Amino acid sequence: MSWWKRKDPSIAATADESEKTVKTEGLWLKCDSCSEIIWKKDLDKSLNTCIKCGFHFKIDAPMRLDLLFDDSKWDEHDKTLTSTDPLQFTDSKPYKERLAAMRKSTGRNDALIAASGTVMGRKTEICAMDLRFVGGSMGSVVGEKITRAIERCLRDKSPLVVISASGGARMQEGAISLMQMAKISSALMKLDQACIPYISILTDPTTGGVTASYAMLGDLNIAEPGALIGFAGPRVIEQTIRQKLPAGFQRSEFLLQHGFLDAVVKRQEMRDYLAKSLDFFLGPVQ
Repeated sequence: MSWWKRKDPSIAATADESEKTVKTEGLWLKCDSCSEIIWKKDLDKSLNTCIKCGFHFKIDAPMRLDLLFDDSKWDEHDKTLTSTDPLQFTDSKPYKERLAAMRKSTGRNDALIAASGTVMGRKTEICAMDLRFVGGSMGSVVGEKITRAIERCLRDKSPLVVISASGGARMQEGAISLMQMAKISSALMKLDQACIPYISILTDPTTGGVTASYAMLGDLNIAEPGALIGFAGPRVIEQTIRQKLPAGFQRSEFLLQHGFLDAVVKRQEMRDYLAKSLDFFLGPVQ
């Protein structure tokens, strides 16, 4: 229709027509649970939880550490540890290339950050897994970092918190990744013998060898609402037993109801809950 077109060429355009666009990408997000459209700033204020239904969006490891440590201040340990590709593994691409791509995209050397700081004034070691790095999978570096964190706890008599978010053991490292289950579990036994508390926080998802080892070995096992927690996935279980699983199966509320968890805690309340739990185990901070 002619009224949409500029008839008089003497009237110069004020800007290039190609530049007349409104950039809205990333300003709005849709909730995966209730489909609510959420303004990004509102999502940030709610700590990445849906303002309508409470759905907990996935967040990365640095953000989790910022939320738990006092004033978002923490010191990272063993940052330079990297996997050596012991099997020279290749699937759709060589493992070395996959690691290099992950390091470039995340700015991290592996799927876990080990950090120390204070939680409500109490010195605490926190290890946070990051789903962005090969699905948060557990390989030799993850096992070594958690073990070294446990050794620091034994030395300093400080509590340990591990935040799990993982698809399980890293298949590209084969049996070496599976060895980390026993390695971490045996180190946690030393922590138990020293009467130093270990609190496990399970987030969406926590599966495979991580669930089968340290994620479920806490003196207190806490989960975020709606987190998928299990060993094999629900589809694999249904295909194996040829039965339909109950509603909510393997979600944190289901596990709490059946005695596999001690508590389900909202993200906004996690720091206070963690501090009160440490006070219960160790007494108030002097």
